[in-house]
Amino acid sequence: MPQFSIGLVGAGAIGRMHAEVILKTDFCRLTGVADPTEAGRRFCEERGLAWFPDHRQLLVQARPDALIVATPNNTHLPISLDAIAAGVPVLVEKPVASTVEEGEALAAASAKAGVPVLVGHHRRHNPIIARARELVGAGELGRLTNVSVLYTFFKPEPYFEMAWRREPGGGPILINLIHEIDLIRFICGEIETVQAVTSNAVRGFPVEDTAAVLLQLTNGALVTISLSDTAVTPWSWDLSSGELPPYPPQPAPVNSHFISGTLGSLTLPRLELWRYRGEKSWFAALSQDALAVTRGSPYVEQLRHLCEVARGETTPLIDAADATRTLRATLAVSEAARTGRRVALTSG
Repeated sequence: MPQFSIGLVGAGAIGRMHAEVILKTDFCRLTGVADPTEAGRRFCEERGLAWFPDHRQLLVQARPDALIVATPNNTHLPISLDAIAAGVPVLVEKPVASTVEEGEALAAASAKAGVPVLVGHHRRHNPIIARARELVGAGELGRLTNVSVLYTFFKPEPYFEMAWRREPGGGPILINLIHEIDLIRFICGEIETVQAVTSNAVRGFPVEDTAAVLLQLTNGALVTISLSDTAVTPWSWDLSSGELPPYPPQPAPVNSHFISGTLGSLTLPRLELWRYRGEKSWFAALSQDALAVTRGSPYVEQLRHLCEVARGETTPLIDAADATRTLRATLAVSEAARTGRRVALTSG
């Protein structure tokens, strides 16, 4: 049996997905699950897992080598702080916290104690994303000019049976758009200003169902993101990438991300690189190269990375401070839409 042990806090949908990933790997084991609900206890009983009603009991009795926190956002900080106090490295799900202040507090506690915190922006661990970051960083596209992202999909009515999903904070900006904000920062550069318009015209809930976002990066590039969770389209990372099993394969390959520069452009997730072979002119033909990449599960790679981080072999691909910058930019989208103003992001 693998000696490296993982504790899990939270047996909801995301927590169970983490559990299934751990149970299928051969490089770590799930040493226990903390969840105060009856559903959580039953899940552990069905899977033959040690159950704890409280994360503190899990930390003390199971003594995991690392802890995954997959609980409601407002509990991320206190649970993670308890793990840090126990000297246990943490993978906390996104968003890192409910507020920027909480994210900063977690980052400070991690740095002071020397206990690493990895944040669950799992797409960073996708080989496609790693390759795109490498290409952009190497200057293959030249100077970035424009990025266009389509994140349009349809959430069925049963999804909204949980009341919090119909209220502010439970919509596609904080739940879904935060992924795109993080990828833009990771691949293309830091965000300088944010503008946005939102709408709830389709469902009429207090929370948005559609948004149009304009970002200006510090390198001068402009980013547009079209977001909706009430549109019937294949144009989203979840549906086009084949990243996660719950989303079925599409009948034809599509792209959802388009990154343009002065020397070429790149599509994702298909990794198509468009360039001129000779004269650079819109009257000349472009070449298209489909770049190969070894695909893998980002959740498995994230788990592997957590083990490496906890053993001190590497540093987090995205730590609490980095994830707080993603949270700050995402919250700025809601602020820009609410105020009708361009929001400038301060450093930090």
